[in-house]
Amino acid sequence: MKTYAINKRAKYDYEILETFEAGLVLKGHEVKSIKNGKMSLKGAYVVTKDGEIYLLNATISPYQPKNIPVDYNPSRSIKLLLNKKEINYLIGKSGEKGLTLVPIKVYTKKDKLKLEFGVGRGKKKIDKREQIKKRENRREIERIVKR
Repeated sequence: MKTYAINKRAKYDYEILETFEAGLVLKGHEVKSIKNGKMSLKGAYVVTKDGEIYLLNATISPYQPKNIPVDYNPSRSIKLLLNKKEINYLIGKSGEKGLTLVPIKVYTKKDKLKLEFGVGRGKKKIDKREQIKKRENRREIERIVKR
């Protein structure tokens, strides 16, 4: 399993309640580009539309910058492949107040590209500060133990 793109802000900005794995509907040149590490999940989010689930705002840079297809859109909406039961569950969850679907990472599993995303609740500023304090305390303890 190799990871190609990670949304670093996801676990900082959101409290992830549960995670899901979905396949991605991609074109050939997009797959090549992602496997070259040219994908960014910065600012990306997952939405439900017409009984289907899509990844929006994920940027996939062109595989060959000098040979871009005519209809190429680097941040097009990407359909996610899930079974009907999961889709219905996620539609219900995304409709709840305060819950959003957040992309976490893109990786391979048995030569297929997968997206891990989660149902998350936004953290407040106080929670983020607490997390930073805990991390700094842990680092300080590790420094003391090293000496």
